[in-house]
Amino acid sequence: MNQKSRPVELAASLLCLVLIVMILYYLQSVIVPLLFSILIAISLFPIARRLENWRLPKAAAAIISVIIAIILIAALIYFIINQVIIIGHTDFDLHDKFILIVDTIQNWITSTFNLEPGEMWLRAKDQSSAILSKTTAYVTRAFGSAGSILASIILVPLYVFFLLYYRDFFREFFFRAFASTPKQKVQDTLDTIYGVVQNYLLGLVTVMAIVAVLNTGGLYVLGIQYAWFFGTLASLLLLIPYIGIAIGSLLPALFALATKDSAWYALGVIGWFQVVQFLEGNVITPNIVGGKVSINPLMAIISLLLGGLLFGLAGLILAIPFTAVLKVILEANPASQPYGFLIGEPKQYHLKRFSNKIVFKRWKLKEKKKNG
Repeated sequence: MNQKSRPVELAASLLCLVLIVMILYYLQSVIVPLLFSILIAISLFPIARRLENWRLPKAAAAIISVIIAIILIAALIYFIINQVIIIGHTDFDLHDKFILIVDTIQNWITSTFNLEPGEMWLRAKDQSSAILSKTTAYVTRAFGSAGSILASIILVPLYVFFLLYYRDFFREFFFRAFASTPKQKVQDTLDTIYGVVQNYLLGLVTVMAIVAVLNTGGLYVLGIQYAWFFGTLASLLLLIPYIGIAIGSLLPALFALATKDSAWYALGVIGWFQVVQFLEGNVITPNIVGGKVSINPLMAIISLLLGGLLFGLAGLILAIPFTAVLKVILEANPASQPYGFLIGEPKQYHLKRFSNKIVFKRWKLKEKKKNG
């Protein structure tokens, strides 16, 4: 009977998964701001708790915490916009410089590959027109969604306030929702989720600060103007894992092309940012964030792709922390623990040369002998 019911249970689980994904997609205008609010509320919880320890009412502590977050985010946005305006007012003849760069590339291709530039540049022009039309469509769509963006700006602080103010109310909801589960296990799972997200956010901010200093130092050595702005902007793109720094290197590289006499400066910028990306991925993040998130790189990439397909840019930012939360939830249930294990990082014995023998021994299996 159990064997016959398993396909039905699997089909029901897959159907529920499809329905959840459809709901997330069609309600993303509501869900995405709420997910960001949850992350912000978790990061502000220590501040709210400290204020409450100073005898402030819970509502006042939540309001002050939200105001602090608004001030910090507004200051960061002002810094970026102000620097962009200053750079825009600087007297650089970017158009003539760009034409010179294009002519140089054309002459090099013509002399190196013995190609006539006419047809090649006509094709390039067609491709540029196509890209421009797509970009215009994206910009039009972005302005068309200005209302939803404005609504999110208003709603997120409100969500954060209520998440902080009603946090014990929500905690009791989970106790009631999982009434058949021991209350201590529910409490431990909630604490683990909070710890994972809090450590991830704190580690991410620390890594951003270190990367900003490294980026800025490299740009200063190369003599690139506005090094602090470009270095900080690229570090903020760490919100998009794996590809953030690579994207962030393009803007200072183009700026170097427009303001320096040699293209080697632009190559130097890209090269240095790649070095920083290597250090960030292999030294800085593993030592600061470490095993606090514990998602293996393959599942992290898959979660980024799925998050991007589901929510776009917001999905890329939300993918890693909420995959870590999903891992904690899966590991809390014995029936779903194998899936939490799959999301997590491999153990050291999985990476050894004869790992297959270790796995067979752990599960008391005999390895088949190969003929010949």
